[in-house]
Amino acid sequence: MQITPAAIVVFAAALVGAVPQPRQNCPEATQFGVLSVSPTTVSAGDTLTVNADFSCAINSFGHIPQYTDYYIEVPVNNNGHEPPVLLARRTLASGSTSDSFTVQVPDAFYFANAGYVVILDTTYSIDGTNGIPFSVVGGVEAPITINV
Repeated sequence: MQITPAAIVVFAAALVGAVPQPRQNCPEATQFGVLSVSPTTVSAGDTLTVNADFSCAINSFGHIPQYTDYYIEVPVNNNGHEPPVLLARRTLASGSTSDSFTVQVPDAFYFANAGYVVILDTTYSIDGTNGIPFSVVGGVEAPITINV
């Protein structure tokens, strides 16, 4: 068997393509996205900047968002008078791994000393046991303080 210069080039190109890429460090908590908000202390009418990073959710867990819903909620010790306040319902642009927007904090009924969070609910599709896809929802949150 004779090795030609063309065969060496093909073999070298295959080796270059086989170089392992650095592994993305993705803790399980990132499977629905990573959420950050700024500022973290707001009043009704203030502007809130929301950033969501889905790179781990998409690349490591295969959770490709169909819909993303952002809420202000009181997740603990809710007195029953504090329903979630929808900030935005969005769809992730095709091929994108992040979402960023600004929104005005609605003039809703907020309560002093309540522990508020911004919740990101990510709806994505998975295949059922019979191979037919269905939608599931997972969420992450970021704490905020709302001045009353």
